[in-house]
Amino acid sequence: MRVHSATEAGTPGRPNEDFAATAVPAAGVGGALVLLDGVTAPAGDFGCRHGVAWFATRLGGALLELASFQRHVPLAECLAGAISRTADGHRTSCDLSHPRTPQATVVGARWDDDTVEYLVLSDSALLIEGPDGAVEALLDTRLDDLRPAARRLPPGRRAGFLEGLRNAEGGFFTAAADPAVVARALTGSVPRARVRALAAVTDGVGRWVETFRLGGWPELFALLRDGGPAAAIAAVRAAEAADPGGVAFPRGKAGDDATAIVVEL
Repeated sequence: MRVHSATEAGTPGRPNEDFAATAVPAAGVGGALVLLDGVTAPAGDFGCRHGVAWFATRLGGALLELASFQRHVPLAECLAGAISRTADGHRTSCDLSHPRTPQATVVGARWDDDTVEYLVLSDSALLIEGPDGAVEALLDTRLDDLRPAARRLPPGRRAGFLEGLRNAEGGFFTAAADPAVVARALTGSVPRARVRALAAVTDGVGRWVETFRLGGWPELFALLRDGGPAAAIAAVRAAEAADPGGVAFPRGKAGDDATAIVVEL
């Protein structure tokens, strides 16, 4: 088993709000990976004195611990426990009812000799390579499904439209302070024999496919596996630098935090 990972902040001078970690072997059996992309908060008071990077680190660490050592508990329940534990860590000092209380996208995977279990919530991605080299992308597309409607609105209304659908019925969901959100996650399992390798990427790396159209998910997986996560991030950074104003490739941020984990089973 081999594990490769890399991460890079999207904006110089700003904290990297991604989180990535693996436990191999976990509790003496199999392993686990956790990848989070903290949702950058708007300027001004958003109800929390700790910040998004703190939240992503606390939530990601709690999820990795629970997924590793409570292997009889489904990943969704592990995430619910991690959300509750993190909320309890700042409930008395912060306003967790604020609509932009710190939150994050989540990817989790856990494996043993028989099964690979997965969870995806919001727009980070999990890629699974089979023994024949075929790559399946496990994606929560709810945010992307809303973008065409947002683009039909005047530019000044687009951000507000999407914000109104954050963690709302008919919208898209991220992990924040309410553990009930785990019911919205994409979850499942596949036989271990059908998995040769896994890759988890935040949308800062997913831009390679979804924004810059440099190839599809199988091609990105090949770059991650053969060149390494750092090479994939470098390719995204080169594409961002070639279009710094987002004219050819419109995007919310010129550069985004970018993180990837590859696990070759």
